[in-house]
Amino acid sequence: MNEGKKVAIVQSCYIPWKGYFDLINMVDEFILYDNVQFTRRDWRNRNMIKTPTGVQWLTIPVEVKNKYFQNINETRISDPGWVQKHWKTIVFNYSKTPFFGQFEDEIAQLYFQCRQEEYLSQINYQFLAKICSLLGIKTKISWSTDYVVAPELKKTERLLALCQTVGATQYISGPSAQDYLESELFDKASIKLSYIDYSEYPNYRQLFGEFIHTVSILDLLFNMGTNAVKYMKSFKVATLENEENFLSLSQEMSV
Repeated sequence: MNEGKKVAIVQSCYIPWKGYFDLINMVDEFILYDNVQFTRRDWRNRNMIKTPTGVQWLTIPVEVKNKYFQNINETRISDPGWVQKHWKTIVFNYSKTPFFGQFEDEIAQLYFQCRQEEYLSQINYQFLAKICSLLGIKTKISWSTDYVVAPELKKTERLLALCQTVGATQYISGPSAQDYLESELFDKASIKLSYIDYSEYPNYRQLFGEFIHTVSILDLLFNMGTNAVKYMKSFKVATLENEENFLSLSQEMSV
């Protein structure tokens, strides 16, 4: 049965965790929502890896001074030296993982091709596209700026307008959006709204002590190689054709 077109709309992130890629894999089109305000100390320009001394942040330095209202896609890199620093840190902490050698050349090339990139959004996109390729995810990744949506629309209205513009019949959102999405607007537009469930991920073989789920996808790739998809929910859903185990379907919020 044709279920129509599934869409997700999310801000770009730097080397995000496995759940982000599960969401990409669950939809037909993943729209990078980068013409919204850049938020400091967030996932846009940083992520975590594991080290022998605990979790470490890898942060891309960006220009923020006196730029309180800049959008994500307007945010510039402030120091191109981040590339070498990040890659050196990754090599130091992951070179002894079972599958580091399998991905080393491609990930290194990915880093060093970003040395001349000026904008954070473009860097995030390159990492997302490459990692999707490594995982076998074929979802179309587009930009919110590819589509014309009235700028005066409110938060839910903008997301709904994007969904309508691309012909979505289903919108899959992150769970935190339940705090602000006006679900009745999707109901009126006959677009099915559901929320991804990030709970109960299986553990995998991981270095350095206590298991941590929320680190970068690179941790899963380097530790599990081609078996990485076995520890991601969306691939199991695709195999079992049972989305109910993965999605917490939205409930009507009658006022």
